[in-house]
Amino acid sequence: MRFWNIRRRTLSRPPLPDRSGLAVAYWQSHDEELLTASIGRIARRLPFLVAAALRLAWQASARDTAIALAGNVLAGVFTVYGLVATSDVLGSLFAGGPTPDRVRAALPSLALVALATGLRGALLAAAGWAQARLTPQVERLAETRLFELTTRVELAAFDDEDFHNAMRRARDSGVPDTATVVEATIAALTGAVGVLSATAALGLLHPLLMPLLLVTAVPAGWAAVRAARLGYQAFHRLSAARRRKFMLSDLMAERQPAAEVRAFGLREFLLGEYAKVADLEQDVQLDVARRRTTVKAGGDLLTGVATLAVYGALAALLAAGVIPLAIAGTAVLAIRAGQSSLAALVQTLNRLYEAGLYFGDYLGFRELAETRVPAPPLTGGGAPAPGTLTRLAADRVTFTYPGAARPALREVSVTVGRGEVIALVGENGSGKTTLAKLLAGLYRPQSGTIRWDGHDLDGLDLRRLVSVIAQDHTRWPLTVRENILMGRPLEEERLAAATAAAGADEVVAALPGGYDALLDRRFRGGHDLSGGQWQRVAVARGFYRDAELVIFDEPTSALDARAEHALFERIRRHADGRAIVLITHRLASVRYADRIYVLREGRVVEEGGHAELMAHAGLYAELYTLQAAAYRPHPDAPPPAPTDGDQEARAGEAAVR
Repeated sequence: MRFWNIRRRTLSRPPLPDRSGLAVAYWQSHDEELLTASIGRIARRLPFLVAAALRLAWQASARDTAIALAGNVLAGVFTVYGLVATSDVLGSLFAGGPTPDRVRAALPSLALVALATGLRGALLAAAGWAQARLTPQVERLAETRLFELTTRVELAAFDDEDFHNAMRRARDSGVPDTATVVEATIAALTGAVGVLSATAALGLLHPLLMPLLLVTAVPAGWAAVRAARLGYQAFHRLSAARRRKFMLSDLMAERQPAAEVRAFGLREFLLGEYAKVADLEQDVQLDVARRRTTVKAGGDLLTGVATLAVYGALAALLAAGVIPLAIAGTAVLAIRAGQSSLAALVQTLNRLYEAGLYFGDYLGFRELAETRVPAPPLTGGGAPAPGTLTRLAADRVTFTYPGAARPALREVSVTVGRGEVIALVGENGSGKTTLAKLLAGLYRPQSGTIRWDGHDLDGLDLRRLVSVIAQDHTRWPLTVRENILMGRPLEEERLAAATAAAGADEVVAALPGGYDALLDRRFRGGHDLSGGQWQRVAVARGFYRDAELVIFDEPTSALDARAEHALFERIRRHADGRAIVLITHRLASVRYADRIYVLREGRVVEEGGHAELMAHAGLYAELYTLQAAAYRPHPDAPPPAPTDGDQEARAGEAAVR
């Protein structure tokens, strides 16, 4: 839970240094606004927040929203009725005559008080039940709408830092705070109804009693706001330190860094860093606890003074004969009820404003994401989307990542046909992976065209026709079978063929559960795979898809020499009837590609077959020669002693030759 604003005295202090070593996090984007928020700003924003929250709640569950709202409003009506009936009870009890007669005279009004109290309690219980049901429904609706957008926006949006940060704010704070805004809206309504009920009751008893409620409620409300602001100040002062604390806790308690923590003897160092942050956190919390206690004591003292003044005013009205004793007694009850409701209302409005800022992020992101959703897949100018591929051609395409100073690709042209294997090679950052994503339809070029059998790729839905085995493939926390099928219908023969083609059949055979083995150690019975094993599973995923265009982006970076050689042989066989785009730094494996495109700084600088490029003696020949030299023994070196790894080494040399 976030806390509220600040104490003026603390604002004048210089800010604490950021001991986290991290940049200001995206979730702190509203900290300054929260620190300087005024009551006027809160009041101006509330109508928008309340309207948006109620609209979302109504869409989540109209019935529960109606019950929650109506229950609170009707409970307020019965509160007023109960207070007025209480005045009648007291009037009967304070009247002249024998006590039994006074009690009998008070019984009808007392029955009405009991009935009003019971109905009020029943209505509040129904409203609370509806609100408890409403909260998870609102959060689910908000989360569903968010993910419906994040899975539809164009891929390039995730390369836009502003979009990505907006998405993370909406996901991490906006979605949870949608439910908070709804809860706070209903809580604020409850508090407002309580205040209005007490005010209405006092007005019905006597108009002069209405200002007395404000006199007693203001000190309590002031104390509530001040205490809440000190709590938020603590959160703000500790936000950087807590980020470092979370980072240190991950380093000391997660599996991935555990080996290096022990290998480098980092235990004492990490515990020492943790102690520094924990000391700071404890000091701030103790300081804020002291200040909040002081504020609460001051508020209680002022409330006592105000209450004494109110009772004095009531006594004066009694003495002057303006109000009878029964009405004065009822006024005391109404004032105390209104005082409690007003203090709760002030706190709730603070909470509503804070949560509303992040709720606003959620609403703003939804509007932003709608602008980044590509148009529904067209059908190539009215023609049906092709089910097969004869020729894919990129013509002078240029692409620039959001916020980048220069294009990642500049006027690049490549072609690949059915049954062909083309290779994209070049140094790191040359644009190979970007070009592959353009060919797969994941990115749209800013200029130039990509055509699938003459149809502009921008107007086609190719999700079922293209398979991409990415260099940074996802290690899905699913079973082996689910990691390969990826939501496609199960065909046992095709699954077995794809697994064998990728060399993943050995991985499956070694797992206790086979295809049903869960590939995540964070779950009971889960298993972990090596980098090479994961790579085979990812390649099997691409083979199972049986697509027209298959793109392999560094598919062997984690494989040993024998496995690499075998996989490239399978990829060549897999090209029969398909188009294959291969990206790799292992140039020995692209010798038999139909065409090789060499990229440098986003441009195609060479293209042709292996022999043609070697004869050209350009960049490809230079890179190939450098890699081949690694397999040749130095002329002055003695012959190495035979080892168990000779077979793998010979396989690597054969691949180069």
